[in-house]
Amino acid sequence: MLNHTKQYINGEWVDSTGSDTIEVVNPATEEVMGKISAGTEEDVNRAVRAAKEAFHSFSQTSIDERVKLLEDIAKEYENRKDDLVKVMTEELGAPITKSEEIHYQMGLSHFKQAAEELKTFKFTEKRESSYIQKEPIGVAGLITPWNFPTNQISTKLASALAAGSTLVVKPASQTPFASIILAEIFDKVGVPKGVFNLVNGSGSTVGEAISTHPDVALISFTGSGPVGSSLMKNAADGIKNVSLELGGKSPLIILKDADVKVAAKTALSQIATNTGQVCSAGTRVIVPKEMHDDFIEVMKELVTEFPVGDPQDKNTFMGPQVSKDQWETVQSYIKKGQEEGATLAIGGPGRPDGMDKGFYSQITVFTDVQNDMTIAQEEIFGPVMSVITYNDIDEAIEIANDTIYGLAAYIIGNDKEELKKVALHVKAGQITINNSEVDMSAPFGGFKQSGIGREWGDYGIEEFLEPKTIMGMPS
Repeated sequence: MLNHTKQYINGEWVDSTGSDTIEVVNPATEEVMGKISAGTEEDVNRAVRAAKEAFHSFSQTSIDERVKLLEDIAKEYENRKDDLVKVMTEELGAPITKSEEIHYQMGLSHFKQAAEELKTFKFTEKRESSYIQKEPIGVAGLITPWNFPTNQISTKLASALAAGSTLVVKPASQTPFASIILAEIFDKVGVPKGVFNLVNGSGSTVGEAISTHPDVALISFTGSGPVGSSLMKNAADGIKNVSLELGGKSPLIILKDADVKVAAKTALSQIATNTGQVCSAGTRVIVPKEMHDDFIEVMKELVTEFPVGDPQDKNTFMGPQVSKDQWETVQSYIKKGQEEGATLAIGGPGRPDGMDKGFYSQITVFTDVQNDMTIAQEEIFGPVMSVITYNDIDEAIEIANDTIYGLAAYIIGNDKEELKKVALHVKAGQITINNSEVDMSAPFGGFKQSGIGREWGDYGIEEFLEPKTIMGMPS
């Protein structure tokens, strides 16, 4: 049992002002693996006071000091690799190989990338007769999701520290222990007192207190659209800056000259990775009508390459949903797809055969999907694919853009002109062509209801800065 009922405030582990706790459940076993404190409004007030006091000195630190701090964090993060991999496998249910290759690695990459960006980042600029200075925004409230316990928190933390802002962090209560390890890392390397504060608890209490606190200058949130909208309303009274990375219903567009096997494997990987609990996952697969039957048959052949099972098994590709609630949500969408007339080609409702414990879903593929169906429009956040056919590339683009979201899009094919056309005309914040490698220096964020602002690289640092213009600055 991992029992950690203290909060990290002003450089110390302190008791919460409340006595309530929250149980954390291992989604593979359905057993309680630990508990955390259910933080209070007063805990948040203490954390914000500490961050506000620390801001005066930390915002004045030099670039070299902050580069060294980020590099020290990255080194200690590497020292805690085994602990991070172990805890994410248990609290999220991520297969142990994915905990190492994806979750651990992405968190590390953000700290390293921010340090590199900071070395060349321009905080001042001379323009005509004006002098422009970018200053740290102040106390930032970071509210992070459960699906990527190190990635989402690390990109925010790294960018904020690079900018010189101070922080109050609320991680998701389903996956809090990776964030607690991060707090231990920050403590070990000597992050100045008050610069980083961690308050565990529920969104309705801790998240609400952060988003309404008058001394919090910026809310940086990753999660669902409805919660993002609520946070914006809370921030409105204080005219706070808001950065949101929200949901997605990303298209995977397969061109007519694509290799069917490559396309099918890519599509399955999109929904099976992290059990489909990925905001940018390509869950709407838009395939040429004439390729459809071959595409489905190849997927049926390849699905065995994505085994579902025990996260501790190195041969497992896909683990469970994070919680019973999430499992039930996914199951309700599968049933909704059937009710609306879509055809099950792979998988379906219920657990995979032979599994009677754990929040496991089947890899599920629907065909005969119309783009106005619920399963094609709403974010399911599970291993569920909607296959939609098109006649020509203009129709494919139209289908891709027919959504309230615009976080990501994927294209598989060979024709360079068609690849360019699709990439330039699909309305999404990140386009990936032919499984290109992820660029951690490039901005990540969405169009439309997928969010406001950008993370990663220099764009991420910009979110935690305010530009000041000085006209007539003496030389």
